[in-house]
Amino acid sequence: MKRILTVITLCLAAFTAYAQNFHGYVFYQKPNGGTEPLPFAQVYHMEREKLIETDANGEFTLNLTARATLIATYVGYTRDTVVVEPGTAEAKFYLSGENDLSESKVTAQQSTLPKLKSVKTEVITAAGLCKMACCALAESFENSASVTVGYADAVTGARQIKLLGLSGTYTQMLDENRPVMRGIAAPFGMSFVPGQWLESIQIAKGPSSVINGLEAITGQINMEHRKPTDETPLFVQVYGSSDKMFETNIASAIQFNEKWSMINMAHVGGTASKMDHNQDGFRDEPEDLQLNFTSRWLYYHPSGMQIRFGGRFLNDDRLGGQMGATKDNTFNLNNRIWGSNIKNRGVNGYFKIGVPLNEENTANIALVADFNHHEFDSFFGVKAYDAKQNSAFANLIYQNEINETHKVEFGATWQFDDLNQLYNGEDFSRRENAISGFGEYTLTPGDNFTFVGGLNLQYNSLHGWLFAPRANVRWSPAEWVTLRALGGRGYRTANIFTDNLGIFSTGKNFYAPGMRLSDLDLLEDAWTWGANVTFYLPFGAEDTDTYLSFDYFHNDFNKQVVVDPETASPINLAFYNLDGKSFTNTYQVDFSVNPLERFNITTTFRYTDAKVTLMNQGLVERPMTSRYKGVLNMQYATAMSKWTFDFTAQINGPMRLPKYAAEVWGMETSPVFPMLYAQITRKFKGIDVYVGAENILGFRQHHAIICADNPFRMIDATALGWSMTPGASDVFDASNVWGPLMGRKFYIGLRYTLWK
Repeated sequence: MKRILTVITLCLAAFTAYAQNFHGYVFYQKPNGGTEPLPFAQVYHMEREKLIETDANGEFTLNLTARATLIATYVGYTRDTVVVEPGTAEAKFYLSGENDLSESKVTAQQSTLPKLKSVKTEVITAAGLCKMACCALAESFENSASVTVGYADAVTGARQIKLLGLSGTYTQMLDENRPVMRGIAAPFGMSFVPGQWLESIQIAKGPSSVINGLEAITGQINMEHRKPTDETPLFVQVYGSSDKMFETNIASAIQFNEKWSMINMAHVGGTASKMDHNQDGFRDEPEDLQLNFTSRWLYYHPSGMQIRFGGRFLNDDRLGGQMGATKDNTFNLNNRIWGSNIKNRGVNGYFKIGVPLNEENTANIALVADFNHHEFDSFFGVKAYDAKQNSAFANLIYQNEINETHKVEFGATWQFDDLNQLYNGEDFSRRENAISGFGEYTLTPGDNFTFVGGLNLQYNSLHGWLFAPRANVRWSPAEWVTLRALGGRGYRTANIFTDNLGIFSTGKNFYAPGMRLSDLDLLEDAWTWGANVTFYLPFGAEDTDTYLSFDYFHNDFNKQVVVDPETASPINLAFYNLDGKSFTNTYQVDFSVNPLERFNITTTFRYTDAKVTLMNQGLVERPMTSRYKGVLNMQYATAMSKWTFDFTAQINGPMRLPKYAAEVWGMETSPVFPMLYAQITRKFKGIDVYVGAENILGFRQHHAIICADNPFRMIDATALGWSMTPGASDVFDASNVWGPLMGRKFYIGLRYTLWK
């Protein structure tokens, strides 16, 4: 017995000595060939399902008793996997920064221009979204001159974008290639997507692909959300600002096994109390409370089949108007107080399945289905607008990559919209049913040339047959230059109320000359053409692309619903169908370089020539459209990105003001004004703390609301039977916003990430 115990003791001693002899080191492999240790990197032992963390010098120790598979990871870097055999004394892991790879997404930069895409696509990455406060999608474009962001009016707080000089209603919004933010969900749609929910944003100018429908006229913006496969069991972000805005975001991704994974995301945010910095009697921003929740699931089968499904719930309640306004409009009107209360409620569900048809997955079939229910209940002074919309979307797609040169995609789409809307008791409801067949062919004879041609034929229950051809060409005659050209046709059904939400914040009457408002032809039809040349230049401190890019786009409407504030007296707002020309020409230049290691400079300038034919005026400059915009963004990060410094400067060009606003303010165009933004981020172990400032110079549009002292003046005059001819200053109007409404803003936030 003693001999047995002695043998066991000796074996255990030898086993222990043998098991304590492994040391690991995790390094960052620099593009120039050098290395530096990665402190607090994570190493996963697959066989033991154990997580180890390196020390401040990137070193760890491990007791090994058998063959081990070790995976080293670090946020913002690639992985490295090492299989360690028993008896190995040490191993070194080398991780590259994701920005060192020649891929389309660069996490260390705000945006990139992927080389191989046939359509020039600006990609705003997760790192780019963190450059700004980015409380919502609408605030994620401050570093982009392609997209201009402004307020719809000075009351509701609705943010609107413009692309190629036209309203964001002409830009197709996609959520992982599902059409979203349509109809009555559009005015506040971008405010309902928290920036911290997103993984990236892709901005493609022009009509792009026919696969997702006909509604892309000026471009497509696709949002990629955090994925169920993210290795983040917990992410928490909190934010607060000097203008009493607050928000909290929570995300949790769970991988149950190799097949099932899920991510839940929740958001609560808003504006806590009312403010009136410019002393005009109106709230600068509406009091707002938004609750938002989504759950996204993924099922992955070893055969390659994927099923994705999820749902979302939204509730948003905002109160704007004069300081004394309440959500009880009877009280407001009895006390001659102008108020606005807007309630948005929405439920969304989607289902996506992709099935490979061969082992190589070069042929597959996919079904995408989406259902959205949205309610919009509101009042604006004496105006009331209530609407409900049920929308269904289904897309069946067959894809076959015949070989490396030829690829085909074709399928069918069904889009259904049931819209019930009442404006001041008048019914403007409609039901639209559209069935499409589409086909798209991609020719890629080599890496230097791509041609994509597509056709979409749709039968629409309101508009009949619609035909949309589109084509995109990319050619790289040399490695340092890429040329692109595109053209195509797009259609959409206008919704005159929510497409132009700012018109509710006026005292004007709505009418359609010569017809009833409900008899307007709501079909909008336009062609868009464009070209781009991008030069990739052979200098820069890091192994990233230095590029210089030039764009030109021309948009031309065949049909359009024109909203004309200048046709009649200041008290009337006219809606009519286009009778003449309506077009935009957009020119843009972009330049990006890393002059020093971890220091990026991106600058861009955009000029827009937008004209429209207005009744009794002919072809004139489109009102409230910025002529130009310039952006300079600089970012510097210290080693390991422990400190990150961001600075953005904008120069915003003039807009032609409507005649009545020009008369009141004594200027035909808005002034040129700058905007400055800055942010500093400090990274700790799993925690990012950031502080920043927006509109550092404190510039804002003063007296943005015309007739703010008595918004009921014309209504009172009518009630008393006064026969007065109103001047421009006698009619309440908060719809002419050309600049920031808030002054200087400071904010602070924290992001906590628990990595798997």
